[in-house]
Amino acid sequence: MALPLRILVPLIVACALFMENLDATVLSTALPAIGRELHESPIQLKLALASYLLALAVFIPASGWFADRFGARIIFRLAILIFALGSIFCGFATSIHMLVAARALQGIGGAMMMPVGRLVILRSVPRSEFVDALAWLTIPALIGPMVGPPVGGLITTYFSWRWIFWINIPVAVLGLVLATLFIPEIVEEDPPPFDLIGFILSGVGLSALVWASATMEGNALPVWAACALFAIGFVGVALYAMHAARTPNPILDLRLFRLPTFKAGVIGGSFFRIGVGAIPLLWPLLLQLGFGLSPLQSGLMTFVGAVGAMLMKFTASPVLRQLGFRRVLVINAIATAILAVAPASFTITTPHLWILTVFFIGGFFRSLQFTCINAISVAEVEQPEMSQATTLTSVFQQLSLSLGITIAAFILQSSMALRGSQTLATGDFLPAFIVIGVISLLSYFSFASLPPNAGEELAGRKRVASAAVAVANGRS
Repeated sequence: MALPLRILVPLIVACALFMENLDATVLSTALPAIGRELHESPIQLKLALASYLLALAVFIPASGWFADRFGARIIFRLAILIFALGSIFCGFATSIHMLVAARALQGIGGAMMMPVGRLVILRSVPRSEFVDALAWLTIPALIGPMVGPPVGGLITTYFSWRWIFWINIPVAVLGLVLATLFIPEIVEEDPPPFDLIGFILSGVGLSALVWASATMEGNALPVWAACALFAIGFVGVALYAMHAARTPNPILDLRLFRLPTFKAGVIGGSFFRIGVGAIPLLWPLLLQLGFGLSPLQSGLMTFVGAVGAMLMKFTASPVLRQLGFRRVLVINAIATAILAVAPASFTITTPHLWILTVFFIGGFFRSLQFTCINAISVAEVEQPEMSQATTLTSVFQQLSLSLGITIAAFILQSSMALRGSQTLATGDFLPAFIVIGVISLLSYFSFASLPPNAGEELAGRKRVASAAVAVANGRS
């Protein structure tokens, strides 16, 4: 029996995004081994690998226009192909310069894969099925960071680090074949001209912000240099905002913020993702350095969160149909913030069953929140603006996830500095978990501003309400 498009298309896109998310987290585990073979220090290597993030920041804004101009299916397949080629070159890298160039090529593919993949879904399934489709898409975003560290440790220990990149190839080939066979082609009839000035301004601003975040995370640059990069980034973004206000068809259409649901989804979602972005850094460090677990043991424990995320897939639609977007987002904002802080209470004597329970429940509620945010952000967006909406949300997602890691790393380093120590202790994690929990809780105010009936069509509540009215009229 053939799968319906609302399931098949998201699964195809999800496989490609899983490949990308897994690759990013697997790599962090293998950095010491790569550094030894290429005769580079881990700090230099980490700065070099940030070229991937820079490519994302520069090319994500252009992805929507390319999808409109050449077709979402073509660009999505091209993104997979570019990412696969970059993976091959990374695996054959013999110097840091070759690895930098190959990672940048991967970043160009990844920049198109994220927003265009989401666009393919939103243009392939009916609006009433967005929630189910986006629920499938949420899972790889949560599973990738969870399974990345143990997979990276396994490959690096028993094979060569080069296989971290080469394992992408069969996934990419499968994605290309399935996308060609099953994803429909949808092309905008009259796309606007390319906004070159906006592309340059957004590229300079966003890449400077991402680069500043990446360097602050590892103390790779002096504080003054990182602050200078942040200043350049903010100036570039401000100049772009002025340019976008005067341009009929900007590369990133900030006028979408006129839509209450889009505004709440992007701004509230950014606060939420800052907290989520810190988890792949804090959880493994707490379990390994704080509690003395091995990378494999740590990875198996954190993977429970991914199990909770997968379970959410079967409950998102019924929950939203019963409660509506506003109520779910508001309640979930509080629940996910509490669950983000909960690991601060863990000690070396905390039963593993309790830790697993917190990780499992946290994975469920974070996945539900991801799905709701992704859906509510496009609740009022019409099809002609869908490419702009997916591109703009992808930019904010990338920035907030990067910022989450930066904030968590900065707090850990500051706590160590206050103690006058160069090694992490369990107590250093307490302020980090509290801060990311508070930041995540700030999303509550954005979601509370939504009207009670926000996203009714997506939640299926209009149909439920109509049926109830019909039944009442029949009885009268």
